[in-house]
Amino acid sequence: MLPLTSANRQISDEEAAMVSRIIPVEDFDLVIFGATGDLARRKIVPGLYRRFVAGQVPDSARIIGAARTRQDDDAFRAEMRAAIEEFIGPGQDPAQLSAFLDMLGYVAIDARGTDGWAELKARVRPGVVHAFYFSVAPALFGDIAERLAANGIADADSRIVVEKPFGRDLATARALNATLARHFDENQIYRIDHYLGKETVQNLMAVRFANILFEPLWNAQYVDHVQITVAETVGVGGRGEYYDHSGAMRDMVQNHLMQLLCLIAMEPPYHFDPDAVRDEKLKVIRALEPLAAEDIVRGQYVAGPDGPGYLEDAENPLSRTESFVALKVRIANWRWTGTPFYLRTGKRLRARTSEIVVTFKEPPHSIFDDGGTHKANQLVIKLQPNEGMHLTVMIKEPGPGGMRLVQVPLDMSFADALGAEGSDMPDAYERLIMDVIRGNQTLFMRGDEVEAAWAWTDPIIGAWEAGSKRPEPYDPGSSGPEEALRLLHRDNRRWREIRP
Repeated sequence: MLPLTSANRQISDEEAAMVSRIIPVEDFDLVIFGATGDLARRKIVPGLYRRFVAGQVPDSARIIGAARTRQDDDAFRAEMRAAIEEFIGPGQDPAQLSAFLDMLGYVAIDARGTDGWAELKARVRPGVVHAFYFSVAPALFGDIAERLAANGIADADSRIVVEKPFGRDLATARALNATLARHFDENQIYRIDHYLGKETVQNLMAVRFANILFEPLWNAQYVDHVQITVAETVGVGGRGEYYDHSGAMRDMVQNHLMQLLCLIAMEPPYHFDPDAVRDEKLKVIRALEPLAAEDIVRGQYVAGPDGPGYLEDAENPLSRTESFVALKVRIANWRWTGTPFYLRTGKRLRARTSEIVVTFKEPPHSIFDDGGTHKANQLVIKLQPNEGMHLTVMIKEPGPGGMRLVQVPLDMSFADALGAEGSDMPDAYERLIMDVIRGNQTLFMRGDEVEAAWAWTDPIIGAWEAGSKRPEPYDPGSSGPEEALRLLHRDNRRWREIRP
């Protein structure tokens, strides 16, 4: 191996300063609707605390929790203290933690009534950035948006953050867009997909568009195929009822995998500007060809030694909802015609991993008598659990005995290449919330982008729901159903092994 690590690469002072540079945001009031829910406790508030400790959140900022639960500021602060110690770890600096908790307040509010809105208005300060995080069920989006406007709490410069699911089909997505548009302009709406906040996802754009090395090869002439995998080891236990009305296609493909596909396949935008980037992503979605039945595999995990099957987790013995899906996707444009994109995602698989693998074509002619050992170059973009990239290349195997070729990776693990700073990068939610405060929508989905994704996905889901075929069974701890393997085998290709 030829690893690019801290052992053989020294970071210059200039690079270290660039890596560790923290750019503070301006003063803000952030209201979190659904502040007593799991997302606020697990991600939003701990993420804001980490940004505060890093020096990015000013001391004067205010974070206001809003939910149905009747409690005062002190009770909410105690709840958030426990959340920070649970999800970041005990032993936090007492002074820093106390200073952060002093920034927190709480308002008991009725999202569909009148209680609490006057108090919330009194809490929101004039003259600072106003952001409102809708960490609630989509059915409440319209009610909250209407009351923010009617009570004069939100103004023309306010921003709202909307969590997925953003609709369950094209009709409901359009209805949600229309509801929000009655009270907020499109440039005020931040539809969040935490995958786009991952460091490696953003680095993908830098690798493509800031280096001459890859972009000339980034097309059907040189790329054999692309694989996008998001695999989980957990099942749907605990959220089985919700998931059974969603499935892998709605829960993962329509948003997370679609966004990754767009970033891989899009044309270079004219500028790193929110609408310029999203214009190019939209073109990719609109260029997706309709899927044939033979290019789709659905799966459902069965019971195993370490847990129940999907039907038991969903508490629905007749369920035909998929916990796994694999697709062969084609993009009908000049850059990508002839290069397939294989997408797969599933529950209860062999390992928890998210990665993109770009497999380049083999050289048209080998001058080496390598006995068929020559392998194609691959660029592997790892999103989790260990963010980084590596490029596999062929080199001569060291030692005497002739020209023997061996494939080795050129690694760029962020933790190794960037030292301590690389191993302590901001969580995706941290980065995206700071982008909201800055007013930068580049990493957020636009309304027409969401609708275009549903327009492509709806016919696939509709055909499943109209038919009677059950998903293919697969064993927990496997790579999914056998049909998914055959999806690539018939093209003389293989999935990259699912591994951490």
